Amino acid sequence: MQPIKLIAGFLTVGVWTLLSRVLGFVRDILIAASLGAGPVAEAFLIAFSLPNMFRRFFAEGAFNMAFVPLFSKKLEEPDEAREFARDAFTGLATVLVVFTVIAVAAMPWLVLAMASGFLGDERYPLTVIYGRIAFPYILFISLAALLSGVLNSTGRFVAAAAAPVLLNVMFISALFLGESLGWPVGDTLIWTVPLAGLAQLALVWIAASRAGFRLTFRRPRLTPDLRRLAIIAGPAMLAGGVVQVNLLVGRQVASFFDGAIAWLNYADRLYQLPLGVVGIAVGVVLLPELSRRLAAGDEQGGRESFNRACEFSLAMTVPAAVALMAIPVPLVSVLFERGAFDSDDTYATALAVAIYGAGLPAFVLQKTLQPLYFAREDTKSPFRFAVVSMLVNAAVAIGLAPLVGYAAAAMGTTLAAWSMVALLWWKSRRMGPAAAFDDRFRRRIWRTVAAALVMGLTLMVAFRLTAPVFDMTLIRYLALAGLVALGIAVYFAVGSLFGAFRLSEFTRAMRRRSAT
Repeated sequence: MQPIKLIAGFLTVGVWTLLSRVLGFVRDILIAASLGAGPVAEAFLIAFSLPNMFRRFFAEGAFNMAFVPLFSKKLEEPDEAREFARDAFTGLATVLVVFTVIAVAAMPWLVLAMASGFLGDERYPLTVIYGRIAFPYILFISLAALLSGVLNSTGRFVAAAAAPVLLNVMFISALFLGESLGWPVGDTLIWTVPLAGLAQLALVWIAASRAGFRLTFRRPRLTPDLRRLAIIAGPAMLAGGVVQVNLLVGRQVASFFDGAIAWLNYADRLYQLPLGVVGIAVGVVLLPELSRRLAAGDEQGGRESFNRACEFSLAMTVPAAVALMAIPVPLVSVLFERGAFDSDDTYATALAVAIYGAGLPAFVLQKTLQPLYFAREDTKSPFRFAVVSMLVNAAVAIGLAPLVGYAAAAMGTTLAAWSMVALLWWKSRRMGPAAAFDDRFRRRIWRTVAAALVMGLTLMVAFRLTAPVFDMTLIRYLALAGLVALGIAVYFAVGSLFGAFRLSEFTRAMRRRSAT
């Protein structure tokens, strides 16, 4: 895959992910306006996070990271690839049905593990009920992720990237329908979760069937390929478990501060926008590409793909990180401050946004560095590094909570991400030419940072000069749009002037994506 074609793949996934994140913003804006940071909002957020936490094991996380390289290498023999995918589909479904039944029965303990601060007030029983309704989502979304891996490995990115859009469309529609019919907001949202998962599964299943991979259930069997898959996936699942421990620590700390779970969730939505658009897009396209390159012995081609992925992802996320740190208050105020979400919620959320922003490049770099390991079927090293990051997160989040409150959870997440990146990079230096940064990347990265800092300073000055406008009900939307447009214009102008990138590279990739 040539660099322009590679970037076109990033943009294809990124555009759909951007649409999903924008609709996710609309969804969270509506939830914030209806529920604020109150007990129903926190109960829903914890209940919805339970299946999403475990999907990191079975969905786009550990299982898929092991499945995609193996499947990609079998594509030269379509019948063999189809049989392997079908066996994996059946095996994953079998495991998940059993797991879901156990989790629904154990929901009171799962809620305590997530948010023990809820015990003794109205949030606890409500979260248990909501959790039991939402948890079957893990079955549907994990099978959908496996099918997405099949599609991505064959170079078909649209359906898999569009599936999350469907999720948010259903949430938004349910909110409006529930309001018109007088349904309780929390109940409406939680029942939408499993229905949306089923709809996402149907979408990618149809797309995979049209691509020649009509996966259906059959009697489970443990083939040599599935044994190989389990051996590779095992350490990756443990690594995913460590990541979830990080999330658990953060939520446990937040659960002892009223409203903090909601504040962190809304802040998470803001930094997940660039992370999803760039980081997920890069990870989705890069892993099968590296797997094919390395299987063919093309170390130089692998190096080119890896470097252009790092270059593209940092060119997009470094300015986003600087913007989140420079102007978090107007971002949160305009997007969320209405209805039950007041100015105190704005400032509390903005603090978390700025802290998460400092970790955004690290979150994205993980998406570019981990494929170096997974493409080589090395899942043990990321697991060991994840354990170290878990210890960093726990020490910071728990140790600083008495001093800085809920913000310690965000600090732990950010510092843990940077420690993970440092370790991934440190060992990748021994992997040979395919994992080495080239001269072009080293030359451009510092210019990218410089352009982003100029943009950040411009945004801070512009906000100070226009701050009164952001208190006006209608004009503040235009003011934020103008601020964002100014930041984009300054960054691309200065970045082009400094030689951080060439605008022609993006325009050629966009033309290729449109043609595709």
